[in-house]
Amino acid sequence: MEKFFINGGNKLYGKIKVDGAKNSLLPILAAAIMVDGKVKLKNVPRYSDVLGMCKILSELGAEVSWQDDNLIIDASLIEGHAISTSLAGALRSSIFTLGPLLCRHRIAKVAYPGGCEIGLRPIDIHLSGLRSLGTRIVEKNGYIYANGESMEGSDVTLSFPSVGATENLMMAGACSKGITRIFNPAKEPDIVDLQDFLNACGAKVSGSGGNVIYIEGVERLHGCEFEAIPDRIAAGTYLLMCAMCGGEIEIENFLPYHNQALLSKLLESACKIDVKDDRIFISSKGALQSFGEVETAVYPGLPTDLQPQIMALESVSKGYCLIVENLFESRFKHVPELIKMGADIRFRSNVCVIKGKDKLYGAEVNSPDLRGGAALVMAGMKAEGYTTVSGIELIDRGYYKLEEKLSALGASIKRIEE
Repeated sequence: MEKFFINGGNKLYGKIKVDGAKNSLLPILAAAIMVDGKVKLKNVPRYSDVLGMCKILSELGAEVSWQDDNLIIDASLIEGHAISTSLAGALRSSIFTLGPLLCRHRIAKVAYPGGCEIGLRPIDIHLSGLRSLGTRIVEKNGYIYANGESMEGSDVTLSFPSVGATENLMMAGACSKGITRIFNPAKEPDIVDLQDFLNACGAKVSGSGGNVIYIEGVERLHGCEFEAIPDRIAAGTYLLMCAMCGGEIEIENFLPYHNQALLSKLLESACKIDVKDDRIFISSKGALQSFGEVETAVYPGLPTDLQPQIMALESVSKGYCLIVENLFESRFKHVPELIKMGADIRFRSNVCVIKGKDKLYGAEVNSPDLRGGAALVMAGMKAEGYTTVSGIELIDRGYYKLEEKLSALGASIKRIEE
């Protein structure tokens, strides 16, 4: 086991480049199951979640290889249709394989997915959507057994704009006979990215990012080269880190329209921001003003994946901040760890009230999940003294070589053996 060892108090200066989006890469990797031919994904960071999905593809029979930062997948010879508990239990995105396996084999056996414990993330929306396409599904003994012999295009209305369910249905519809229309879909940039990938492979998908996604099924998909969009959550984390620690940084490979909700809040807090094409410059000097009130929401609202990092920033911002978590009921597990470091936070149910303090203090803390861990790293970088963050294997799920990137900006952070 490893930890991050942080000596706080350093301001951040320099450049940092945003890696490809984890939340785009995982469904794209699952979609490769449907492709006859080679898929080359360019500039892929080796997040632990990406490596986990690669292992699933390999177990199914795909050929997976790396050429520097490019990932090559050839699923032409896939014969497997089952995802075991040992593989699915460690990876929430394993559920994305359900639609592609049904397209390829018309049958699938997928264990219930695992991942960060941030609250209930029911897969019933996935399953009800697939049933609307004619799939027969049985849940028993910890597995989802699906038969798609009668699967064909249909109209599907989601009860909630679930990102994962939208993506699963897009993939299932791409190679199903007839027309599929998804109403009330999620609108995240990752949805648009999956559409672009599928179309690059010969699919006929349109409307992603809007109110209805339209899919005309095709018989087969062919290989392609593709590069995922930049990770907007990682980009937002770097912006919040600079705001909290102070300094001036330039973030490369940044798409500002993916983070408008966050940028407007940072401007209100007294940060200076300048956007030029795919770069953003942020300067943070002096006392920051509280955001006042923050509510997480589906895109284009403030993402729940930035809520813990925002809370860390608010713990040292002048004034009071009210944070309402609308998406996950267990996404405040980082709060007790921030309190250990001197933060003044009161919370009940899905609401937190934070009173900004002048200082935080180093402590031994434990990462409860991916984004909560990033928030604790932020707090450690700002705090007086030394901080150790345990459980960093969770952080590695969505940040690649984080300590190296932050050290290059002037932070005092290193990975140590526990």
